[in-house]
Amino acid sequence: MANAANPLRSILYALAANLSIAIAKLVAAIVTHSGSMMAEAIHSFADTGNQLLLLLGLKTARRPPSPEHPLGYGKTIYFWSFIVAIMLFSMGGLYSLYEGWHKLMDPHPLNSAWIAVAVLVFAIVAEGLSLRGCIQEVNKERHGRSYWRWFRETRSSALLVIFGEDLAALLGLALALIFVLLTMITGDPTWDAYGSISIGVLLVLIAVFIGIEVKSLIIGQGVEPRIKQEMVTFLESQPGVEQVFNLLTLQLGADVMVAVKLKMAPQQSAEGMIQQINEVESAFKSAYPQVIWRFFEPDLSD
Repeated sequence: MANAANPLRSILYALAANLSIAIAKLVAAIVTHSGSMMAEAIHSFADTGNQLLLLLGLKTARRPPSPEHPLGYGKTIYFWSFIVAIMLFSMGGLYSLYEGWHKLMDPHPLNSAWIAVAVLVFAIVAEGLSLRGCIQEVNKERHGRSYWRWFRETRSSALLVIFGEDLAALLGLALALIFVLLTMITGDPTWDAYGSISIGVLLVLIAVFIGIEVKSLIIGQGVEPRIKQEMVTFLESQPGVEQVFNLLTLQLGADVMVAVKLKMAPQQSAEGMIQQINEVESAFKSAYPQVIWRFFEPDLSD
């Protein structure tokens, strides 16, 4: 579909931004001895690895069905998305908390703090551009919903993860900049330690939210409620369909499986009924090309 969101584009935006930012942060952290900056550097390197995992997930999800996996490998992207959430929680959030605690127990003054400020400003701009690109893709499937509601209802785990990562990165950078400036103004290096701890708490919270949503996809979710209602309305508008008794869906990465039980208009022969069902199925396939597996059951009652 022409206006469908493209997770791959968002992943590539984030990969380019995070790799350049990670290198700049690491250099600044080594020069300045900033705990906040080191936490941010580790976070960016972890995000870079996360994007590579998502690219791997998108590639493996496109493998064709096999006898052992007759419904394909589409849900592979959910597994890698969950691994990314774990990495964001551990390498990003927990390491930042550890770094902040370490600096709090053994504070060191910042060296060349303006280098850290310059790198953080550069990183905020780069991460802002990455988030902007991600939001453009999100808006293609948001359909007027709030971002929070989209986050809870979307079935695109890769886009969900990139959105969460980019948002966490931008907020983390803002916190790092604030606490580095406070350290410069007050001369108290403990502010830098508090900054690292704040970043850690932020990353842990966002990682938990991402993990909860991806877990639901791994267990098995249907299509978004909006799309399911559209499917029911579409089927009931087809000639020969008198009533849709039940419609079950299962999201399998980018693909969907649908099982529908419906009441068809009476026909004079079994051949006529079969032809009528085939016509409805063909129309449904054209309207929803993401539905790879379709199971239609005619009946007189639910």
